[in-house]
Amino acid sequence: MGFSADLLSRARALKRVVVLPESDDERVLKAASKVLEIDGAKIILLGKKDEILARAGSLELSKAQFIDISTSEYFDDFASTLFELRKAKGMSQAEAKELILRPEYFGTMLVYKGIAHAMVSGAKTTTADTIRPALQFVKMKDGISTVSGAFVMVLDGENQKNERVWFFADCAITPRPSTEQLAGIALSTANTAKSFGYEPKVAFLSYSTGDSAKGEMIDFVKEALEIAQKAAPDIAMDGPMQFDAAVDSKVAKSKMPNSKVAGQANVFIFPDLNCGNITYKAVQRSANALAIGPILQGLKKPVNDLSRGCSVDDIVNTVLISALQE
Repeated sequence: MGFSADLLSRARALKRVVVLPESDDERVLKAASKVLEIDGAKIILLGKKDEILARAGSLELSKAQFIDISTSEYFDDFASTLFELRKAKGMSQAEAKELILRPEYFGTMLVYKGIAHAMVSGAKTTTADTIRPALQFVKMKDGISTVSGAFVMVLDGENQKNERVWFFADCAITPRPSTEQLAGIALSTANTAKSFGYEPKVAFLSYSTGDSAKGEMIDFVKEALEIAQKAAPDIAMDGPMQFDAAVDSKVAKSKMPNSKVAGQANVFIFPDLNCGNITYKAVQRSANALAIGPILQGLKKPVNDLSRGCSVDDIVNTVLISALQE
């Protein structure tokens, strides 16, 4: 079974609820209809039901749940909860009520309260708009100091026999992570790999492999690796290493013969956002790889961002991935 088929199979078994706050976007409605058709998740759409259905036209959305924020039974409780969580930061009750009217805040509160398992947003809004409510009250997982964005890279083999699934991070959020942040990104990405059924083998990437060179950036990667290894000694991690040493067994045997990661890595941690973003796009375009993401990592509950240029299939895949995240 290939990655996409396995993703759908596992999502179907969980039957989780995913909220889509951007019901005014045609792509979101098409994706919602498709997810319901394939039974990938239960869907909540935010907005007035009659207006959403009018926009949807012939799309089948009868199995979706519709919530009109302004008349919702949850409104007062959500506004009160937001006020209590943020009053120490200076938020007033009036401000809390105003913010809860915004779909991304209401949707995030559905996740916070456990009414929905995950939220997927960003087809029409910025990444900051999507993650701001989550950072304000969903908060970070213990031991993680930054949100990061991972991509699942699926490279097809012949008839899926040689299909490779790689996890790249950070490709979306933190431009210049500290050593502590890079360690946290590695741990988050390892856990993302685990959530999809893969045993993580984490490569901390650099322009040098092992002790073949010295330099400030190499020391930076080494320190981040040490922090991560102390935090999670049960996870296979190694570095610094070049990309060829991470994926090619022959190169690995020559450059890092005693490594449990070199030559067989499936989680790739880039030293900064420049490297991560450039590489995922290069692999996606040159190898015709499927790139799913960014998957937002480090939050206590799943909230995921979409590119404003996303396709319907991108949204569907992100919904399915969100359903699997813990």
